[in-house]
Amino acid sequence: MKIKLLLLTLCLVSQAYAQQKPNVILIYADDLGYGDLSSYGATKISTPNIDKLAVQGMRFTRGYATSSTCTPSRYALMTGEYPWRKQGTGVLPGNAALIVPTGKLTLPGLFKKAGYKTGIVGKWHLGLGDAVGKNWNEDIKPGPSEVGFDFSFIYPATADRVPTVFMENHRVVGLDSSDPIKVDYREKVGNDPTGKENPELLKMKASPNHGHDNTIVNGIGRIGYMSGGTKARWTDEEVPLTFLQKAKDFIEEHQKEPFFLFYSLTEPHVPRMPSTLFKGMSMLGYRGDAILQLDWAVGEIMKELEYLGLSKNSLIIFTSDNGPVLDDGYEDEAVTKQSGHQPAGALRGGKYSVFEAGMRVPWIVRWPDRIKPGESDALVSQVDLLSSFATMLRQPLTPTDAPDSQDMMKVLMGESTQGREVLVLHAGTLAIIKDHWKYIAPGSGRAYNDQTDIELGNSSEPQLYDLRQDTGEQQNLAAQYPEKVEELSHLLQQIKETGKNR
Repeated sequence: MKIKLLLLTLCLVSQAYAQQKPNVILIYADDLGYGDLSSYGATKISTPNIDKLAVQGMRFTRGYATSSTCTPSRYALMTGEYPWRKQGTGVLPGNAALIVPTGKLTLPGLFKKAGYKTGIVGKWHLGLGDAVGKNWNEDIKPGPSEVGFDFSFIYPATADRVPTVFMENHRVVGLDSSDPIKVDYREKVGNDPTGKENPELLKMKASPNHGHDNTIVNGIGRIGYMSGGTKARWTDEEVPLTFLQKAKDFIEEHQKEPFFLFYSLTEPHVPRMPSTLFKGMSMLGYRGDAILQLDWAVGEIMKELEYLGLSKNSLIIFTSDNGPVLDDGYEDEAVTKQSGHQPAGALRGGKYSVFEAGMRVPWIVRWPDRIKPGESDALVSQVDLLSSFATMLRQPLTPTDAPDSQDMMKVLMGESTQGREVLVLHAGTLAIIKDHWKYIAPGSGRAYNDQTDIELGNSSEPQLYDLRQDTGEQQNLAAQYPEKVEELSHLLQQIKETGKNR
């Protein structure tokens, strides 16, 4: 009898623990700036659903992506490793090979080890297969499945790059064997018109010299050349709705077991071609409309959780892969209808920049069962999610796992205000933040990109900013505090050489 009672008790404890495991949804926007949300100070646009997340959870004012472009930020998120440590982690073409190691622990792999069902829906942009040359008409692997996802419904790279197709697990969706897909980033393939040759066929013109004038799909010129796959090609207006439905389907399918969903949004990355329902709603051009569509999709996910009774025990993280850009290759009225909207808020720079606007992004964490609403200025980074969730899930890390990731779970839960002491940021050069000081290492890159109208932050001279007094990085204090420059320069070099940041 005692043995049976003990077994029953252990069973009940095990079930209770399983039920306490929160569902985790990581909502990852694409090119959304620090000032693009009304909960972060925007006055020309209203984002009520994301604002609701902020009111109900922890809103971070010093939350960072690791990099000012998408592929490296996503690499860090997946691996817990700074992307500048590994070659080949720059912005990838659409036919790139997989850059995430298949033999190391990843963020989805961690959840899988802990008994979660794992899925990714949306943008991938971390490469597929083991070579650039690949046959798009058969199973393509390794990919998301081989790095920890039980289910994936993605597009391979970005919406402005070919191939413009959805992929479910290893295969292109809607593929017709009689119309095989070919992709090339150097030479034209097939007879599809291009934006350069046939601009009269475009429904959205490309900005000059950005490279968005190759194969036309859905009236929009892309980067790269593609032929075939006519029935499989997406229509831009339906992409966000398709991803939203797939995300809701995943939640519903796994509602009775703990799940991790990486919901990787397309908005507001170019080409901005929002669904008809949202066109013209923002009065800020298609970029503003795309942000409203993004906010609506977040609201739909929250409604789905409420409907299924999962809201209280679901942890949602909302953030962005890098900062904002207005003209990133298409004439979509983001510039001409800016109307005083400041996508970066008071921050300097933007996407591609080592200044704050490149990597300081919206960062919201909501878990009604655990997190008391509030605001935090603790220093946190997306590279920390792997170690943080390892703590929450009681999954030990080996010395080689997630080398740059730090356990910030108490900070994310609002139980501590002690964030990172040191964070390395990555753009054309490297920068390091310690306490309230930011040092930008000298670099040989351009200081300004006239195509995007963004200050990149590169300089041949060292830069030092006091972010506590000068969030907008207007006063370079390097000449006034040479000892601080030396300290931070040495610390940055030490982190680079030792490969350790924890």
